[in-house]
Amino acid sequence: MHNSTKLSSHPASLWQQQQTPDTFSSLNENISADVTIIGAGITGITAAYLLAKEGLNVVLLDAGKVTGGTTGFTTAKISSQHGLIYQDLIKQHGLEKAKIYYEANQEGLSFIQERIHDLQIDCDFDTLPSFVYSTSKEMEQKVEEEANAYLKLGINGGFAHTEDLSLPFPIKNGVMMRDQAQFHPVKYLNGLIQAFTELGGNVYEHTRATDIQKDSSIVKTDDGFEVKSKYIIVSTHYPFNDWSGLLFSRLHVERSYALAAKMGHVQIPDGMYLSADKPTRSIRSATSPNGEKLLLLGGEGHPTGQHDRDTLTHYEKLAEFGARYFDINDIPFHWSSQDIFSLDRLPYIGPIQSGAEHVLVATAYAKWGMTNGTVAACILKDTILNQVNPYKDLFQPSRGEMESSSIKNFAKENATVAKELIKGKLKRASRSLDELKCDEGGIVQLDGKKVGAYKDSEGTCYLLKPTCTHMGCDVVWNDAERSWDCPCHASRFSYKGDVLEGPATKPLKEYEK
Repeated sequence: MHNSTKLSSHPASLWQQQQTPDTFSSLNENISADVTIIGAGITGITAAYLLAKEGLNVVLLDAGKVTGGTTGFTTAKISSQHGLIYQDLIKQHGLEKAKIYYEANQEGLSFIQERIHDLQIDCDFDTLPSFVYSTSKEMEQKVEEEANAYLKLGINGGFAHTEDLSLPFPIKNGVMMRDQAQFHPVKYLNGLIQAFTELGGNVYEHTRATDIQKDSSIVKTDDGFEVKSKYIIVSTHYPFNDWSGLLFSRLHVERSYALAAKMGHVQIPDGMYLSADKPTRSIRSATSPNGEKLLLLGGEGHPTGQHDRDTLTHYEKLAEFGARYFDINDIPFHWSSQDIFSLDRLPYIGPIQSGAEHVLVATAYAKWGMTNGTVAACILKDTILNQVNPYKDLFQPSRGEMESSSIKNFAKENATVAKELIKGKLKRASRSLDELKCDEGGIVQLDGKKVGAYKDSEGTCYLLKPTCTHMGCDVVWNDAERSWDCPCHASRFSYKGDVLEGPATKPLKEYEK
């Protein structure tokens, strides 16, 4: 790896350099509200703002900091072009539903643009065309099929010739969607948070919801306090309350990687780009905190906790791609995130199950949370206010998913979970604690037992029982983020055992000698 493309020692998201102007206290008493929203990302914040505008008393809880979850670790494309999705949606759901999906996401894009104008939010919003491109013969055909799907659906875009794409490497063809956008997600949400609090909304940070009592509409927190409300929205990215008919068995989770780099002499392409070929390459421009133009590269996705090489390698592959084609000379920011997929490529938005219509969920945006997450907030608002929404039925969590492809995905995903559960239990620790270097983690053999260990830069060891507190799978070490990741349902824990991402709500247990 070139010295000029060397990564900084610790991951840092470009978007997280923008601090939220206000800090919020944690919940320290029992309270009540009309609506409790759990999770302060794009869906939770947008829904909170919309419901407060309607005069409802809204409480917004987050286990960490506002915008500190997936929304703060995205590539922040505001687009209805979600890879080569529309040909698949037509085959699986029919022309009408595929068109509703497009219209819903266009509605999400328009909503963001209108809020930026109405609230005068300075968030680096830029209208650009979006492209999916191919570099292989196989994907060239798929891109042509996607362009034909655009024609059938009346999508504003279509087939793009190679000369339409200003990329510094050879491609076969592309498909374009006009008038899409990119922005700075944290700056945008800071504007919505400010509007929400001015409307009387209450935000509580560092307040982890650990349980929902659906019969009494009470949310319990890890500090022992309660919020009672008429409605509860779970917008935690991965739902943590799974009395919902085993929703987690219908979800697939992947990690993907991004970096923001300073450029040499090569021009940053106009537009937003995504490769049809694997490994995925996402390309867009961005602006650094000091106003400098950066190249933002993303990709290298894999199932969380399931990979055959060190996670750091994924960043290095992106950096090598950037150095080869874009003459990058410094990488001040790199970060990763998790994305959730449903069985049938459509998000789950609405009542979590029959008989508990007051508990609403929004998840499975499949890497496209800016538009899907925004339209989810609009659907949830209309559901609570008992108003008509043209997109509500398409995304119902209780919808039937009995098409053959969904059944196949369900069987495959749960077979993988079972395999990872068994593999983790059977796998032996191959190293001793003494073999760990400073700033290194892994499963070690200690007192005849498997122990999760991390040795910090000063040689202090953190010892944990490597069993996920969600469903008992063995966690694996993530060297890029210095975290313990669960390969079954993608819970993540810090090297000290604290929950970073759900569905787990309890930390890993410390190992005591």
